[in-house]
Amino acid sequence: MTILVTGARGKVGQAVISRLHSAGHAVRAASARPAELTVPDGVEIAELALDRPEGFDAALRGVRQVFLYPEPAGIRELIGAAEAAGVEHVVLLSSSSVLGPDAENDPLASHSLRVEQALAGSGLTRTFLRPDAFASNSLGWAHPIGRSLPVQLAYPDAHIAPIHPEDIADIAAEALTGASPTGTPLTSTSLTGRSVTLTGPESLSFREQLAVLAETLGREIPVERISRAEAEQQMGRFLPAPMVSSLLNLWEAADHGPAAIADTTHSLLGRPARTFRQWARENAAAFARQH
Repeated sequence: MTILVTGARGKVGQAVISRLHSAGHAVRAASARPAELTVPDGVEIAELALDRPEGFDAALRGVRQVFLYPEPAGIRELIGAAEAAGVEHVVLLSSSSVLGPDAENDPLASHSLRVEQALAGSGLTRTFLRPDAFASNSLGWAHPIGRSLPVQLAYPDAHIAPIHPEDIADIAAEALTGASPTGTPLTSTSLTGRSVTLTGPESLSFREQLAVLAETLGREIPVERISRAEAEQQMGRFLPAPMVSSLLNLWEAADHGPAAIADTTHSLLGRPARTFRQWARENAAAFARQH
């Protein structure tokens, strides 16, 4: 049985491939740019671009399970090809944003929601993994931290429960195989057919995350509160205005207390969840001083 991993150039996709391959599963890594893939020896490579459905059959041949990155373009054609190929189960890397109000019109949520809806209307068994904020999102602060500049935030006390990307990969591997990352069968309820919201083990404000990074780096990281209008101007250099507005609304709503802790590797896999402090230690080099 071959497991197809889409979005194989991404950090989570790469980690899922590594776990599946190490456990002895037949894995096929798929990307719209397969020439850019680096995979372990023995892992197949396939081209899969959702705007080129003529490549679907070859990518899905012999596949029974799929780890799917959310991309609504071409999703219905891909589902049809998967059903025709005999795919039995799809594990979707979705987002907790799909649970928010007016998710269909929210630019953060609608991307994943449309894929969820397409899969829900299919004959495929599906598991929806809905992670909240990734710990790796804090890499967005690397530029000012590396230059010893203040980190400017409109809502520095907004709380999230950041999840380590490696925890997502562990949970995805279990959802695809029914086994823990070490290959041993689990006694917990199978993830097959479930929708699970994933978080890290603790609620931390942005200010508290920066304090963890400062302790890890051994130097002060100043935090400067700015107005929402200033944040909109700064973020608008890199993101579309609707997405900027959605993010700032999310952080404003999270500015009033701790974030809820949902499922973690502790509740789903029976082992401690990786902490933000662990992520910070592993990625300290990304915040090194730049001269």
